[in-house]
Amino acid sequence: MWKDFKAFAFKGNVIDLAVAVVIGVAFTGIVTAIVNGLVMPIVGEITPGGDWQSWTVWKFQLGLVLAAVLNFLVVAFVLFLVVSKIVKSFDKKEAAAPSPLPTPSELLLTEIRDLLRDRR
Repeated sequence: MWKDFKAFAFKGNVIDLAVAVVIGVAFTGIVTAIVNGLVMPIVGEITPGGDWQSWTVWKFQLGLVLAAVLNFLVVAFVLFLVVSKIVKSFDKKEAAAPSPLPTPSELLLTEIRDLLRDRR
């Protein structure tokens, strides 16, 4: 049982996942600071009264729900921007990589194939 656990816990995928979680937590701090420090004050200035997160309708705290939805949308948009830029940079690197030249044996086999095709 210990051997199976060790094989599972120290596989590359599990370690990669752990690193991703730690980086995600750090990234969450950055995005939260952007949302709370930049976006929410602007929303507060636009809305009448300024203190829109304390809006209540009967016993429902509508302002908190709106803040959570807005926070989610901003986080999702920032995450979309970051991930799309990363994906585009990887695509450019893959497209820029030259295709490997054929080996001499591949060239010879290609020549033989072409000669056999012409023979028909």
